[in-house]
Order: sequence, then structure tokens, then C-alpha cells
Amino acid sequence: MSDSLWRPSASLETLRLRAELLAKIRQFFQNRNYLEVETPIMAHYGVTDVYLGNIKAIFRGESYSLQTSPEYHMKRLLATGSGPIFQIARVFREDELGRWHNPEFTLLEWYQLGVDHHGLLAEVDSLLQEIMQSPPLIKKTYRQAFVEACELDPFSASIADFDQVLSHYGLENVLEKNEDDRDQYLFLLMSHVVEPFLGQEHAPIALYDFPASQASLAQIKNGFAQRFEVYYQGVELANGFYELTDCEAQSRRFAAEQSTRKQQGLAQADIDPLFLQALKHGLPDCSGVALGVDRLLALALKKSSIAELIAFEFTRA
Repeated sequence: MSDSLWRPSASLETLRLRAELLAKIRQFFQNRNYLEVETPIMAHYGVTDVYLGNIKAIFRGESYSLQTSPEYHMKRLLATGSGPIFQIARVFREDELGRWHNPEFTLLEWYQLGVDHHGLLAEVDSLLQEIMQSPPLIKKTYRQAFVEACELDPFSASIADFDQVLSHYGLENVLEKNEDDRDQYLFLLMSHVVEPFLGQEHAPIALYDFPASQASLAQIKNGFAQRFEVYYQGVELANGFYELTDCEAQSRRFAAEQSTRKQQGLAQADIDPLFLQALKHGLPDCSGVALGVDRLLALALKKSSIAELIAFEFTRA
């Protein structure tokens, strides 16, 4: 073990700047009459999302989940009449470690009532400009981003078309042979081709009108998931939804995710009945967004990785 591992991964000066920017984030929401809340980090239920891994904790011999996001608990607060809320939360995700990933990280999540995802995106833009002094945000459809980056229409392309594009970028051996899940092709092209292409823009980019198959907890309208993702300098910063409020529809999506987990041999995750009870009681019309604070501050302070923004990144924890 190195004798220097006891030292922090971020400088003290950077940690002071981090604290100042966190104070600015809080002030941003306080000025807009949001209520700051805190919700459990360790909970009875995790998430069924196929693309998120739950990290487990043991208490009195029982297994619990460290939260991947405060979303379910925050929506339970919304259902009780909290009004607009925000949280700067510590969250945990399995298999996330790298330049822009740490298994434990800081997530800013907030919910506004009576607006769709486009309305909330305007507020995201204001926050980015205030914290990073970035240029105004540019909006593009999901289709537009794929056409511009790799000359492929993500909605009409055939599997043969996908294979041809993967071969062009040297990605033909990444997926399993005879892969027929379109989303697997789209996720791969997004991470390896589209995101780097978006990084060439001088301003933050917001993509919207995602495939319905990638709706997660968002509403679906006219065949598109009512959600957005924000990128800046090639880094994914935020993921926002015009929130699904239909309990039955959400139950079906959870069941489908459980089925996919089983098919793929992934660890099973129980559906959160407390969250579904909140939806059944009534979630108000709202939109919400989760934003990676460590990434945001790294870009704001012109750092090359989030390790430089975290007091003790994972190898030093």
C-alpha cells in the first residue's frame, strides 16, 4: 500500500471552492422557493432498472439497498403535498468506477410542479449558466443527434444498418453475436460516437424525444419518451423526466424490468411497494431531474476527472 493513499484526492483549495459552489446551488433553489429535503440513503427497496446496480448493506442480518437515487422517496414527499423540492444526496451505484464515475457520488435532484420536461429544462439551463458560466443550452432531438453524429436514423434503422455503422467505427465486436435488441446498439453508439460528437459543441446540449423503450419513469407521448439528457464537453450531466404518474403503468414497467433482469441473469430486485402506494395516492403533475454534482463542479473548475473534486475517491476511501 502506498504511503500517500491517506492523503485526499482533492486539494484543500479545491474543496473550499467546492463548498462555495455547493452554497451557490443551494441559494439558487432557495431563491426559487424550493424546499431542501433529506431522504434515506439505506432503504428496504432498491431499483429494478436493468442498467443500474444496487449496492447492498446489512443491518441486523437483513439486506438493504444503498440508494442509487433519492427519486422514490422524493416522490413520496411530493405525493403528500411537499411542493417543489430539491436534495443534494449521497448515492451509490454498482460497477461505476472511472474518470467520471465513483461508486459513491453526489447527486442533485429536484422536482418542479406543473411543468413538463421542457419547462424544467429552462431551469437546468439557468443553473448551468450560474454555476459554470456556460453559454445558453442548445436543444436537439435524439434523432437529430444520431443523424448528425453517425448519419443514422435511430428510429427507422435496421439491425443491418446498425451493424454497418458499428463496423465503420470499429465497434463490430463489442456486442454479442446476433444481438437483436435495438437499445443495445443505441446505447453503444451513444456512448462511443454520439457523446464525443456532442462534446465538440461550445455549449451544453440537451437531447429530447427519446425512444419509448428508454422511457424509464417518464411519460410517453406521440411515441416518444418525455425526457431529456444534458451533455457538456462530452460529459453526461443530467437526466430529466416529465414524470409518469400512472400507478398501473409504472407497475407494468417495473414487472418488465424484472423480467429482463431474469433473462439477462442479473441480480433480482424487489419492486418498491411504498413508491407504488404513493403513486396510487396521487403524484402531482411534475417534472424532475437528477444532475451529477461532482461532474458539474469538475467542469466548472476545469478539472480533468471527478477524483479531483472528491475529498477521498474510491481507492482512498
